[in-house]
Amino acid sequence: MAGKVKWVTDIEKSVLINNFEKRGWVQVSENEDWNFYWMSVQTIRNVFSVETGYRLSDDQIVNHFPNHYELTRKDLMVKNIKRYRKELEKEGSPLAEKDENGKYLYLDFVPVTFMLPADYNLFVEEFRKNPSSTWIMKPCGKAQGKGIFLINKLSQIKKWSRDSKTSTFISQSSKEAYVISLYINNPLLIGGKKFDLRLYVLVSTYRPLRCYMYKLGFCRFCTVKYTPSTSELDNMFVHLTNVAIQKHGDDYNHIHGGKWTVSNLRLYLESTRGKEVTNKLFDEIHWIIVQSLKAVAPVMNNDKHCFECYGYDIIIDDKLKPWLIEVNASPSLTSSTANDRILKYNLINDTLNIAVPNGEIPDCKWNKSPPKEALGHYEILYDEEMAQSEVSDRDLRSRSGQSIGLKGTRARDTGKSGPLTWK
Repeated sequence: MAGKVKWVTDIEKSVLINNFEKRGWVQVSENEDWNFYWMSVQTIRNVFSVETGYRLSDDQIVNHFPNHYELTRKDLMVKNIKRYRKELEKEGSPLAEKDENGKYLYLDFVPVTFMLPADYNLFVEEFRKNPSSTWIMKPCGKAQGKGIFLINKLSQIKKWSRDSKTSTFISQSSKEAYVISLYINNPLLIGGKKFDLRLYVLVSTYRPLRCYMYKLGFCRFCTVKYTPSTSELDNMFVHLTNVAIQKHGDDYNHIHGGKWTVSNLRLYLESTRGKEVTNKLFDEIHWIIVQSLKAVAPVMNNDKHCFECYGYDIIIDDKLKPWLIEVNASPSLTSSTANDRILKYNLINDTLNIAVPNGEIPDCKWNKSPPKEALGHYEILYDEEMAQSEVSDRDLRSRSGQSIGLKGTRARDTGKSGPLTWK
């Protein structure tokens, strides 16, 4: 189809607009005919809502799946992962194997989590098993560290509940849902500081699942040295890695922004812990991401007009076990440093090269499988079609085995060290 791509966005970020303009695309308003709309999560609700939505044509694509919140709302992500585990268990899948204490050997990658107020009694039961533990409370629908606090006494939850009820802003009926998760109080520290990983994952289709990992993720560091001391539970500069919070700290560095590239982390771990355990850690991170996507794939509205770039937040503990903390539907495109701007510009550039092949007017009927040279800094993380065709070549594979490999390759059971090794 001749003509230039017509674009719209309601997110005025230079890393987006510069990429659209570089391609010679034409800006239009949302009321005109458009081909590509990079929109906020609020706008996507309207596009796909029964009342206000409209039918997208084959030459229109958007950057969110209609019900992305099944993965990106903290409560729904946990609910879907729990359901996925139970289904695998029912099928007798080796992935759902448990140890003698009833803990999943391979699917224990989300901290123990409850919904509040709905699961309050279950939470109390769990809390009383280990009353010295620390828990972290987060509102289900907020980002950037808003509304988060830590607790280590049941009385603190009762106070929160009481305060919420009497607040002039929050009536009991509209009270915001929270998740409460066991706090990872033994995080891996570098320079005495806690950090998390922000990794970008692009999904072009959920059925069949095809996803890509961006190689240029980064670590976000706290500005204050970590201590598990209960006297510092209220100090978010110790506990929360969100840049939106850390940038207000006295020790925040505006040059590097408290960030480190994933490749630097990898080099650091290889030199301090060894190459083998470092490779195993990153394999497990990839495994977690694919399993989380498989958990939501059955309930995701796999609309052909959609793709999505997620921001995964992972914490590594001092035993080098990775934990999935949350997934963001609109990872920040604000640049806090010069390197940040370059990274996010390249992220959008590479995302567009996959989502809108050759920068031409999109056609939703294409098979969404770009050639390797179009991937830029992305690499294919999992391709269900490729995995299944390889599986069908090996009649020996069981149904549960089909769901293990990444990049369409077979994964070997490695006993104690976990279920996976990538070839």
